[in-house]
Amino acid sequence: MKILITGGCGFIGSNFIIHTLQKYPGDSIINLDKLTYAGNPANLAEIANNPRYSFVRGDVCDQKLVPQVMDGCDAVVNFAAESHVDRSITGPEPFLQANFLGVGVVLEACRQLKIPRFVQISTDEVYGSIAQGSADEQAPLRPSSPYSASKAAADLLCLAYHTTYHLPVLITRSTNNYGPRQYPEKLIPLFVSLSLSGKPVPLYGRGENQRDWLFVEDNCQAIDLVLRQGKEGLVYNIGSGNNLTNTEVAKSILTLLNAPLSLIQSVTDRPGHDWRYAVNWDRIKTLGWQPTVDFKEGLKITIDWYQRKL
Repeated sequence: MKILITGGCGFIGSNFIIHTLQKYPGDSIINLDKLTYAGNPANLAEIANNPRYSFVRGDVCDQKLVPQVMDGCDAVVNFAAESHVDRSITGPEPFLQANFLGVGVVLEACRQLKIPRFVQISTDEVYGSIAQGSADEQAPLRPSSPYSASKAAADLLCLAYHTTYHLPVLITRSTNNYGPRQYPEKLIPLFVSLSLSGKPVPLYGRGENQRDWLFVEDNCQAIDLVLRQGKEGLVYNIGSGNNLTNTEVAKSILTLLNAPLSLIQSVTDRPGHDWRYAVNWDRIKTLGWQPTVDFKEGLKITIDWYQRKL
C-alpha cells in the first residue's frame, strides 16, 4: 500500500509512520508536512533514509501541491492540524486554515483522484465536556474552543463528502494521546520537562479537569486497524479508560521523577476549559482492538524518552 500521510512530522503522525514502516514491509509512505513549530523532522530521523519513505515539505492548503503528492496513492491519512487549545484561543485563524480549509483541499484532491481510502484524524474534544457517562459516535458535537470547533467542522465536511460523493471516508476520534515525540507545550511533556529542571508545574484552576489518557502506540494500532478494516462512512472513537484528573497526572510524573509535590502550582484557568472528556469505544472493539499499555507503564516509557532527549 502506498500511503500519503499529512502532518507526519508531528507527534501522532511520526509515531504512525514508524509503526507502519515497521509492521508492513510492502508499504511505502509519502509524508507531506509544512514544518510549523510542532513539526519536527528529528521525530523521523530513524527512518529518514528508508527507501520506502519520502518527505515533501508543503501545506495541506496548497491546491496545486496536494494532488501532485497524492497522485498514485492507495490511501491518505490526514494528521495535519493545529492542535493546541491555548493557541487557538489567542489566535484562531491558523486553526481554521489548517484544520478546516486544509481538510477541504485534501478531500477534494481525494475525490478528483478517486483515492480508495481516506482517514481523518479527529479528537474526542468535538463532543465537548461530558458531565457523566461517555459519548458514543452518535453523540451531538458540542465543541468549546476554536480548536475543537475547527475539528468538528472538518468531521462534518468529511461525512458530507462521503454522503454526496461516496468518498471512502473514515474518522477516528481519540482521547488525549501521550508518549514519545510529543511537542513539549502539551501537558505531560511540559510537566516532565519542568519537573526535570525543578521548575513549578502549572495546573489550571484546581486541577480537577479529567481526561482519558491513551498511549500513542495504542492509538497508532487503532488507526491502522480503521484504515485497513474500518467501514467507510463511520466514525471510530478510541479510548483507554485511564480517566485521570490533571492533578493525578502531575503527581504521577513528580513521583516517578522523585520530585517534590510542592512543585505543583495553581494558575488561572483558561477560558472555556472543558471539565471532562469521556468516549465509548465499543465500535472499534468490534474490529478487535483494545488498548494494551496502562497509564503507569506508558508514563514510564514517555518519561524515559524525554529524559534522553532533553
